[in-house]
Amino acid sequence: MMGGLTTALIDTGRDVFAVSALLLGFQYLVLRQPIPHLRQRLAGLVMVVVGLAFFLIGLELALFPLGELMAAQLSSPQFVFGSDTVPDSPPWWKYGWVYLFAAIIGFSTTLAEPALIAVAFKAEEASRGTIRPWGLRLVVAAGVAAGITLGTFRIVSGGSLVLFIAVGYLLVVVQTAFAPKSIIPLAYDSGGVTTSTVTVPLVAALGLGLSATIPGRNPALDGFGLIAFASLFPMITVMGYAQLAGWWSSRRLGRGQEGTEP
Repeated sequence: MMGGLTTALIDTGRDVFAVSALLLGFQYLVLRQPIPHLRQRLAGLVMVVVGLAFFLIGLELALFPLGELMAAQLSSPQFVFGSDTVPDSPPWWKYGWVYLFAAIIGFSTTLAEPALIAVAFKAEEASRGTIRPWGLRLVVAAGVAAGITLGTFRIVSGGSLVLFIAVGYLLVVVQTAFAPKSIIPLAYDSGGVTTSTVTVPLVAALGLGLSATIPGRNPALDGFGLIAFASLFPMITVMGYAQLAGWWSSRRLGRGQEGTEP
């Protein structure tokens, strides 16, 4: 454990140092301005390095092994069919626990994503409190849960990844034409920040383990692709939530105007 923590500290410090050197270089060499409250900034950088190191080593020691173990057990033929053999065309409804596990993993890991937390707080600042961080995180997490569940269904059913993704992005294009313009950039960014430190390893393990246990599936071809669903569906849910909220507000406003008529 201590060896892993030391390695995580060195790796995290190296990564943060590259970003810090770039920012400091621009501040002193290009802008030629001093950094206000330099000691506080340096202390914050140290906290970032230590916090990220503990966060990563905790994931490797606890969440990742548990997630991989549960993914392997839930998709094993013994658990799904009660035997060591799998039918050539396994019925998709037999994998109900796998779909539920995929939804829970997608939802919970997205809530813990540091990148999404940062975007949510910045969205609150930019919108002057109109966008609530917890509300945005819950909507994005629901989108990731739906996307990964659909992705596991695709692996079980043997559907075409290209077809699923094409239909999803077609829906995004249609939503973009009708969604409130102020929410579209945030919805697109929400799709990108979901595929980060916490989500990717667990989701990849789920896809690889599931495709390895189903006859006719190739882990290299079918095991991957879940991350694409995790990036796609948050855009759909964020824009859909904004559209639903706008429709509900206009409906309430219409009822209020009807009530004031003589």
